Amino acid sequence: MSNPEETALVPKSSGKDAGLAPLVLTLVELIRQLMEAQVIRRMEADTLTDEELDRAAESLRQLEAQVLQLCEIFEIDPADLNIELSEFGSLLPKSGYYPGETSQNPSVLELLDRLLNTGVVVEGDLDLGLAQLNLIHAKLRLVLTSKPL
Repeated sequence: MSNPEETALVPKSSGKDAGLAPLVLTLVELIRQLMEAQVIRRMEADTLTDEELDRAAESLRQLEAQVLQLCEIFEIDPADLNIELSEFGSLLPKSGYYPGETSQNPSVLELLDRLLNTGVVVEGDLDLGLAQLNLIHAKLRLVLTSKPL
């Protein structure tokens, strides 16, 4: 049996045509940057111990290294890990983002960070069906915040 560290992942295709890899890596990068923003906010609010801050920083470094390694494997330029959403702007900021800073054209990441910082409640009803029959009814309530409830 081979050593897992020696096992190389070989994509079926490479570059921007690497299937779902660019999309998945972009979403992972969105979540990584969102978590990084929350760590910075908590660090500035002095709500993290030194040990928690060290653990969070190391985890973020490892996640970033893994994203970069997968970009290399799939021959994706890390600068291409972004999605343009026409009038909504881009998913990730084009240049670095620091929590609390405002920009003329905020990215989805910046908007999500602001929502997490202030909190939002979304309620709604969802009916799923087919052939004009409502088969599933769901009442949804989503509380999205970075603060403990």
